[in-house]
Amino acid sequence: MEDRKLCDRREFLKKSLVLSSAVIGAPLLGGVYKAFGQEAIPDLVAVRNGEPDKLFDAAIAAMGGMKRFVKPNQTVVIKPNIGWAREPETGANTNPLLIKRIIEHCKEAGAKKIYVFDNPVDDRQRCYQKSGIEQAAKDAGALVVPGDDDRHFQKITVPNGKTLKDAKVHELILQSDVYINVPVLKHHGSSGLTMAMKNQMGIIRDRGTFHWSGLHQCIADLCLFKKPDLNILDAYRVTLRNGPNRSRSEDVELKKSLLISRDIVALDAAGAKMMGMEPEKINHIRFGHEMKIGNMNLDILNIKKIAL
Repeated sequence: MEDRKLCDRREFLKKSLVLSSAVIGAPLLGGVYKAFGQEAIPDLVAVRNGEPDKLFDAAIAAMGGMKRFVKPNQTVVIKPNIGWAREPETGANTNPLLIKRIIEHCKEAGAKKIYVFDNPVDDRQRCYQKSGIEQAAKDAGALVVPGDDDRHFQKITVPNGKTLKDAKVHELILQSDVYINVPVLKHHGSSGLTMAMKNQMGIIRDRGTFHWSGLHQCIADLCLFKKPDLNILDAYRVTLRNGPNRSRSEDVELKKSLLISRDIVALDAAGAKMMGMEPEKINHIRFGHEMKIGNMNLDILNIKKIAL
């Protein structure tokens, strides 16, 4: 009789534990994971002391892997800075080795198609070729498409835009499942710095309207239409002066770094700090923060720093 009571009590405790787990499932599991030392995925990752491909390998691993962003059979569009007909060593464009590695990670994650494009300032064919990005992207299995052909742009409305009310946007930004923004960190004569927010000027047909209407506000407004799923800031070669396209060898510093975040404003804020500037001094970053597009207050974010 005593054994029967003991068995009944054990069964009762077992059922109670299962019930309790069902009721408080998420907190219980979270507490277990935290107790075993599993880290939360960072808001931003900064990696230094490596080559472009290795910097990205470390960064995307810390962000939970590319499979967190790209699912099987999805279409991906990658938007580098290919604005200038200059070679990789000038730092005028995104590093081609970085673009190649991003494409490889997307393919490993199961992407069906991967597109690469920019609407450059200089002649497109020369930009694509001299930057090294066209060949690197093709070698990795991506489709490199024109970013300056009127046929590929569609007019969109910018919701709640303060200055920019509408724009013609490249159709791949509208049609693709995943949008990855890959700027290079540079000084810029008009905007102070060019990073992730400004790199989006390469997805629209007429960037001239930004300069005429109020550059910084238009840069921030465009982010209201669509924010990239992932932002990757190439800080391998950084243009300190005479950007975006007139830098000399003495104007470019080899920083061998990379920043990655889903938050486009936070990424630009971190890039500004890397350049020795306060984020609020760059108006489009401040506007993006005030409009709640992202967060420039880095002190309250979960930032992971990695040295290779």
